[in-house]
Formats: sequence, C-alpha cells, structure tokens
Amino acid sequence: MKIFKRILQILGVVLLTAYLVFAWVKNTQENASTASTTDTNVIRIGTEGTYEPFSYYNKDNQLVGFDVDVAKAVFKELGMKVQFIDAPWDSMIAAFNAGKTDIVFNQVGITPERKAKFLLSTPYSYSHASLIVHKNNSNITSFNDLRGKRSAQSLTSNYGALAEKYGAKIVNTDAFTKGADLIIEGRADATLNDDVVFYDYLKHKPNAPLKIVKKAADSVPTAA
Repeated sequence: MKIFKRILQILGVVLLTAYLVFAWVKNTQENASTASTTDTNVIRIGTEGTYEPFSYYNKDNQLVGFDVDVAKAVFKELGMKVQFIDAPWDSMIAAFNAGKTDIVFNQVGITPERKAKFLLSTPYSYSHASLIVHKNNSNITSFNDLRGKRSAQSLTSNYGALAEKYGAKIVNTDAFTKGADLIIEGRADATLNDDVVFYDYLKHKPNAPLKIVKKAADSVPTAA
C-alpha cells in the first residue's frame, strides 16, 4: 500500500512538472517586459509564508510547508533554482500580475474566473471550505447564517468571495491566525478556510476557543 501511494505521488509530481513547464514558459514570455531577474535558470515563486501547513516559516525562520515542498520537487526535476517571494495573498497576486513572480504556489483554488485569466496547472490538492466560529457561538451553524455577520477573510481570496456570497461583511485580514485572533477577541464572528489549516492551527493551540460548525459538501481543486 505504501509503495502504491508513493508511485501515485511520483506520478503526480511528474504530471504537474510537465504542465508547469508549459505554464512557466508562457508566463515568462508574457512577463518578460517587467521581469527583474536576468537568470533564466531561476524560477520566482510567489507564496504567502503565513499559511500553515502549506507555506510558512518554522522556528528556524526557514520557509517550509506542503506547497513549498511541491514547488521544490517540481523545479528540481527541471534542473532549475527556486527563489521564493513571500507576501500576503492580495499582494502576492498583484506581484504576479505585475510580472514580479513567475508562478504562484499557495493553494490557488481553481475557479472559472481564474481559469479565464490565468494558466493553471492540473490540481495537486483539494480544499474543503469550513465555517469556523468561537466555541461559545450558537448563532452561526450554517453558511446561510453568515448573512450580516463579520467574516475575517483576505479580500481577493476564494474564501472571501464565498463569505460574501452568503452575505457576510468582510473583515480584512492577511493570515488565518490573525483571523482566528479576531474571532477570539470578538472583532469578527467567523472565518471560512480550509479544514486542514484549522486542524493544523489546533495542533499548535489546542486550547483555542474555536470550532468548525459546517463544512462544504464539495471540495475545491487547487493548482499553481
């Protein structure tokens, strides 16, 4: 079973690598006029650096996480060096649009709007949107209960768009941990985010007074 799982992992990296070769070449050509590096063997990767367990700095101030590992594995196969450029989500997408990075590895949800604007890879993970509130909150038990409530989200994230779809008032924040703090402090009523992110947060803060009250029935594929 472990061997089979490993084969699937290797196959996934190979397929993702092949797709990203094309994506990187296309984006590099489009961004050539604004590129700030002359080393064509270096791929500039946009990532958040505050999104555990996908992209974050450990206690030794090293950038680590699932997305970081996937990016390194892909471009190692290509024989390329990687340069990570971290920024909050909203700034990270702006940097990519301005040609300051070549690609983004940060759990980018595949949506029709993004497919129309960006060249996205095949999915390499899946996200389950979860509604997170204070443990003492009994007024929010479903996504529909977000109407008129304050939801801590990044302005341009797919979770922010989902919260707005359900009628929430967005409280801008640039990291899940900050959003969690806003809920605990009573400055936000809820947040929508990946359940993996929430459970990883609880590993570090097991006594945090937060809970998941609802999960989306469908998962969202994520890409680079």
